[in-house]
Amino acid sequence: MEDTSQAPSSAGTFWRVVFSILGLGLAALILWASMTADLFESFAAIAADPWGIVALADLYIGFFIFAAFVFLVDGPRPLSFVWVIALMALGNVLSVIWLVLRFPRLITLLSQKTA
Repeated sequence: MEDTSQAPSSAGTFWRVVFSILGLGLAALILWASMTADLFESFAAIAADPWGIVALADLYIGFFIFAAFVFLVDGPRPLSFVWVIALMALGNVLSVIWLVLRFPRLITLLSQKTA
């Protein structure tokens, strides 16, 4: 029988690194955009376009799905509410931070469900 006791740890490390890189890339894009264009003018242009409305709806539906995931994993704790409220205002950079911080716990929870 093959020893897979290290697999979740190495997979967890891999995904934490991937999420961290993506989060840093997103943070860099946010910084670039904030130095290049006015947020409110850009938002008005996006909201005026039908595909912009679709993109915003997609974004916020994703936020709510991720919020449900936060509550499923962490429960209805005060910190869960803080994460979700901040997510709605600050975006997926917070999703990435939450995933990087919780990934070991997620691996453990998923391993228990499949064992």
